[in-house]
Amino acid sequence: MRALLQRVSSANVVVDGEKIGAIDRGLLILVCGMQGDDETKPRQLAAKISKLRIFPDDAGKMNKSIVDIGGAALIVSQFTLAADTSRGNRPGFSQAAPPELGNALYEQFIEEIVALGIPTQTGSFGADMKVGLTNDGPVTIWMDV
Repeated sequence: MRALLQRVSSANVVVDGEKIGAIDRGLLILVCGMQGDDETKPRQLAAKISKLRIFPDDAGKMNKSIVDIGGAALIVSQFTLAADTSRGNRPGFSQAAPPELGNALYEQFIEEIVALGIPTQTGSFGADMKVGLTNDGPVTIWMDV
């Protein structure tokens, strides 16, 4: 699985003009199931994200995790994270998991984050979404598991 994490002071997702998810301080997590991923990957990714120390402590150093600060997660599926730009001018997406598997991995990832006690909002798999955020830092981190 692949994820792009953005530390945010707020984030939201809108589908068909309706806000379906919103958080204050925490992480916007854009996530993509990849070819070859299995049911172990969402758990690995969630565990890694929950322990990642990218929030400031009292001294301003990145020493706290999303769990430590009581932050929330907004999880949005984004198959374009699998883009292959190595040839030509049009990205290829053949490395992304097929939609049925991608959705299953996405849903399992959400369950894993919730099980870790992180308040969670979500986008809608496969929908045309409008995502708004205020990136805090900015801090943006790419992850593969």
